[in-house]
Amino acid sequence: MTELNGCEARKVKVMGPYTFSIGDTSDLSDYVRGGIAMQVKQPKALNFKSLGKSLTDPEYLMTDFAKFDRPAQLHLGFQALHNYVQQNGTPPKPRSQDDADKLVAVAKELNAACPDSAKVAEMDENLMKQLAFSAQGDLSPMNAFIGGVTAQEVMKACSGKFHPIVQWLYFDALECLPEENADSDLTEESCKPQNSRYDSQIAVFGADFQKKLEAQNYFLVGAGAIGCELLKNFAMMGLSCGEGGMVTVTDMDIIEKSNLNRQFLFRSWDVGKFKSDTAAAAVKKMNPDMNITAHQNRVGPETENIYHDEFFEALDGVANALDNVDARMYQDRRCVYYRKPLLESGTLGTKGNVQVVLPYLTESYSSSQDPPEKSIPICTLKNFPNAIEHTLQWARDEFEGLFKQPAENANLYITDPKFMERTIKLPGVQPVEVLEAVKRALVDDRPAKFEECVKWARLHWQQQYHNQIKQLLYNFPADQLTTSGAPFWSGPKRCPHPLVFDINNKTHMDYVVSGANLLAQCYSLKGSEDRKYITDLLNKLTVPEFKPRSGVKIDVTDAEAQASASSCDDDQLETVRNSLPAPESFKGSQMSPLEFEKDDDTNFHMDFIVAASNLRAENYDITPADRHKSKLIAGKIIPAIATTTSLITGLVCLELYKIVSGAKKLETYKNGFVNLALPFFGFSEPIAAPSNKYYDKEFTLWDRFEVQGVQNGNEMTLKEFIDYFQNEHKLEITMLSQGVSMIYSFFMPKSKLDERLSMKMSEAVMKVSKKKIKSHVKALVLEICCNDEEGEDVEVPYVRYTLR
Repeated sequence: MTELNGCEARKVKVMGPYTFSIGDTSDLSDYVRGGIAMQVKQPKALNFKSLGKSLTDPEYLMTDFAKFDRPAQLHLGFQALHNYVQQNGTPPKPRSQDDADKLVAVAKELNAACPDSAKVAEMDENLMKQLAFSAQGDLSPMNAFIGGVTAQEVMKACSGKFHPIVQWLYFDALECLPEENADSDLTEESCKPQNSRYDSQIAVFGADFQKKLEAQNYFLVGAGAIGCELLKNFAMMGLSCGEGGMVTVTDMDIIEKSNLNRQFLFRSWDVGKFKSDTAAAAVKKMNPDMNITAHQNRVGPETENIYHDEFFEALDGVANALDNVDARMYQDRRCVYYRKPLLESGTLGTKGNVQVVLPYLTESYSSSQDPPEKSIPICTLKNFPNAIEHTLQWARDEFEGLFKQPAENANLYITDPKFMERTIKLPGVQPVEVLEAVKRALVDDRPAKFEECVKWARLHWQQQYHNQIKQLLYNFPADQLTTSGAPFWSGPKRCPHPLVFDINNKTHMDYVVSGANLLAQCYSLKGSEDRKYITDLLNKLTVPEFKPRSGVKIDVTDAEAQASASSCDDDQLETVRNSLPAPESFKGSQMSPLEFEKDDDTNFHMDFIVAASNLRAENYDITPADRHKSKLIAGKIIPAIATTTSLITGLVCLELYKIVSGAKKLETYKNGFVNLALPFFGFSEPIAAPSNKYYDKEFTLWDRFEVQGVQNGNEMTLKEFIDYFQNEHKLEITMLSQGVSMIYSFFMPKSKLDERLSMKMSEAVMKVSKKKIKSHVKALVLEICCNDEEGEDVEVPYVRYTLR
C-alpha cells in the first residue's frame, strides 16, 4: 500500500479503541509491513442563529444537570431583567420585595408573549425574585468564572481552535446564599450600600456576611498560576481584610521567565524574586486593607515546627494551589487531622477541576486517586523511540548523565571517605556504572583546555548518532524477523538509520558547540561560541571508523533491561575500582555539576537538549520539535492558561462563600469539572465521607479516639494505654504503631513485652523510633489494630494521644 505514503488526508472510521478503518483499499497495492498514521484534524463549519432568532428559539449548553430546567428559566429571567431596566432606568434594589414583584410581573408578561420554543411551562417565581434581589450585585468569583469562559470564546473566534459554545450558556450559584431563612436574614436594610468597596457583594450577602469574610484566617499553599488568581479574588472579596483576619501564603519557588504569561501578579522585573513575597505585595496594592503574610517554606514534615498545632487550630480553612500530588496529599492529611475545610483545585491546559473537602461531611482528597501516570519504558527510551517525547526524555537523561551525575559523584569520591563503601552496596549494576562514570570524569575524559572539550563533543556525537545505531542495526537488521515470523521493525518500533556528521548542518554544530561548552563549565574552563574557531578544530580532527561487534547484548523488552540492571560483574567492578587513582590525587580538582535550567537562553542547556533530541529524532524519522515545544516537554512545564485558571479559581471562591456562611448540607456544595475546549461543564455533589462501624458506633475518616496521655503531671504507661481501651471501649489492642515504628504487638517476645509495658508512652515511642519527640509536637498519631469482645478483628479510628 505504498500509495498511502504522502497521500492527502483520508477520512477514517474508528472501529474500536485500537483499530480504525481507512475505507476502500481495493485499488491499492498489497500491504507488506509498517506504516505510521498521523491524525489530521479537519476544519468543521458551524452555523449560529442570529441574536434575534436565538432569543425566541434558544439552544443551551448545560452546566449543571441537577438544574436541568434552569437555563430556560434564566433565559426568560434575564430578558425580563433587561426590560425592567429599560422601564425603570435601574435594576431592582437589593432585597426589595416590591421591585422583585415587579420583575416577576414583567417575566410573566414576557413568557405569555413568547413562542412555544422559548416559553417555560411553569415559571419559577422564587428564582425570578432571587434574580431581582441580586441584580445589583457584582461578585469577583462570578466575574472570574464568566470572564474565563468569555475570554476563551474570544480566542476560539480569533483562532478557530477548539469548539465554541452553542449557543447560550447560563450559570448560577444560588447555593451560595444562606441555606435557611435567607429571606428573613437578608433584608433591604442589611443589603443596602455601606459606602464601601464591597457594596456590590453586600448587596448579595449582606453586611454581616462581609464582616465574617473580613475576619477569616486562611492558609494558601502555593503562589503560582492558581495561587495568584486566588489571592486576587481574596483581595477583591475582602477576605481577611478586617480585624482578626489573615491570609498566610507560602511558596518556596522563585519567579521564572516562563511563569509570566499565566501568573499575572508577576512582571518581568520580578524574575528571580520569591513568588509568595511578590504576590503578597501585588495584592496589597489592589486592596491595602488585606492582612497577608508571605512565607517561603515547603509544606511537609520538615516545616511542622512552623505550621504546628497553634497555627492550624487558628485557621478557618486551607486553599491548595499546588502542582504535585504528594504535596496535595500531605496538606489533605493535615486538614483531616485538624478538621479544617480544604479547597482543592487544579488545571491542565483547558481542563480544570475543583474539589471541596469538608470536616465530617465529605471524603478527603486522598480518598480517591487517579491512576498513576505511565512512564516511558526503558527499552523504548534506549533503543526504540517512536515519539518526540521519547527523544526529549532521552536528551534530558543525557544531560543529567553527562553534566550533572558524574560531576556530583566525582566530587563525593574526592571529598567523602565513605563514598566507595556506599557505592559498592548499591544494587545490581549500579556500582560499576557509577564508578566507570567517575573514572571517565576524573581521568579518561578530563579536558585540560577547551579544544579537548570540542574533541569530546564531536566523538560523543559520533558514538550516539552513528556508532550506536550501526550496532543496533548489526544486531537487528532492517529485514530481521521475530521468532513468530513477523518483521522485528514493525508496530511502534521504527527502524533507525545512522547519521553522518555534516559541519554545515546547524543541528549537528549546535550539539557540538553546546556540548563542548557544557563540558567546559563542568571543569571551570573558558568556553567559546566562535563557530569558525570550533569548525577549524573539527576539520583537524580524525574520527575513528566504527566496526560493529558481535556478542553485544541489546535489551528489547523492559524485563530484559531490568534483568541486565540487576546483575553485577564482580570482576569488572574490581577492575574499575582498582583503576581509579586515590582520591587524594584529585585534591583541588573538584568539578561543577550543572543543574538543568530551561529559562536561561545563554547557558547552552536548552541548546543541547533541542539538538540532542532532534538528532535522535532524525535517526528514527520522528518529526523534530522546535525550541518552544522542546522546552515545554523537557522542562516538564504543566500547560496552564489564564482563562482556565481564572474560571477554576472563580469556582473555588464560590465554594468559599458557602464555607464562610456555615452551610451544613452536602447538596449545597459543588465539585466542578471543566474542559473549555469541548466545551464541557460538569458539577456534582461532593462524595460523602464513607463510614465504618465497630459495635454500634459509626465513624468516618474525620473521627478518632482522643486520649489525654498526661493527667496531673503523670503520663500513662503502655500497659495503662492498653487497659484504657479494654475498659473504656471494650477493645483489645493487638498491635500499636506510630508512623513506621511498631510500639506493641501481641506476638512480641515476653522479655521485650514486659519492658515496653512498663514504659511511659512517649518513652516507648522514642525508644522504638530512635528519635526525640520535638518540642512543638503536642500530640502523637497512633494506629491501632483491635479485636472486639468476641475476638474478631474490627476496624477502628486512629488515636490522637495528647502529650502536652
